[in-house]
Parts: sequence; structure tokens; C-alpha cells
Amino acid sequence: MMTDEELIEKCLKGDQRAQQALFEKFAGKMMSVCMRYAGDREKAQDLLQDGFVKVFIHLHKFKGEGSFEGWIRRTMINTALDELRKRNRMHIDADISEAEYLAGEGEMSTSDLRVEEMMKIIQAMPTGYRTVFNMYAIEGYSHQEIADELGVSESTSKTQYRKARTYLMNIIVERENI
Repeated sequence: MMTDEELIEKCLKGDQRAQQALFEKFAGKMMSVCMRYAGDREKAQDLLQDGFVKVFIHLHKFKGEGSFEGWIRRTMINTALDELRKRNRMHIDADISEAEYLAGEGEMSTSDLRVEEMMKIIQAMPTGYRTVFNMYAIEGYSHQEIADELGVSESTSKTQYRKARTYLMNIIVERENI
């Protein structure tokens, strides 16, 4: 198996087998990223396709600083965010007074939830909740970075995250009580 550096070098020379190998190496992980931002598998596949097109177009810009996988992940996230902006489907409720705060800080048991179930719950979230939750809890963005990326206030980002957590906790509690 070729190293990332070898794959990059061959892809930059137009080697189609290397391009296919690069896609196959990272597609699974990047599909997981796309699934977290998309509402369904079909949209996630579109994001994955668009994201890899951007990876190949901008491959020459990768400077070898940081991990290549991280660079591809960032491209996928930006592709997902661009799509959300383009379709103007993100309806973020900026009214802080309506924020649903968690009743307590106690940890809920999620041991009974499988990864697939958690992904379905996240995908079912309203777009604004899902986007902020992914960026903050999974990708590690700060609320200020999220605000800058999405063109909202930092307090809106925090509110959306709290609402997303409340949404998740309510679903988990519901499932545990069944």
C-alpha cells in the first residue's frame, strides 16, 4: 500500500489508479463525516462526491503541514457547510430566551445505543442543531469559530448547541424508558 505522500505525488501527476486508491482509502471515514452533516444517505453521498472533487482540484495546495486525513476532513466539512449555505436551509433560531436548557448536568447512560442509532438521532435533528452539534462536539470548533463560519452570533451557536443536547437527551431518555 502506498503512503499518503506517494498517493499525493501520483495523484498530482494525474495517475487515475492513485486517485482511485486515495478515494478508497479515505471514503469510508469521510462518508461518516458527511453523514453527520447530511439529513440522509443520498445527501451524504452527494457531499462525499463534491468533497472529493474539491480534494483533487485543490490537492496541490496541501503543504504537508498536519495530517493529510485532517486536511481531507476539513475539505469535507467545508463542502457540507457550503452546501448548507448555498441551499439556505439552515434556519437557526437566534432567540436566546427560547433556549431549552438541560434540567441537570447528570450523565445519561448511552451504553444501550449503538453507533448507528446515535447517527440516526443526529441526522434527525433540525439542520441548525445538527450543524452546530457536529462542529462543536465532534469536530472541536469553538463557538466563536462556529459563529464566524456560519455567519451567526456566538450566543446563537451556544444556544443551538444547548438545544441539540436537549434534543439528544430527550431522545435517549425516551428510548431508555421504553
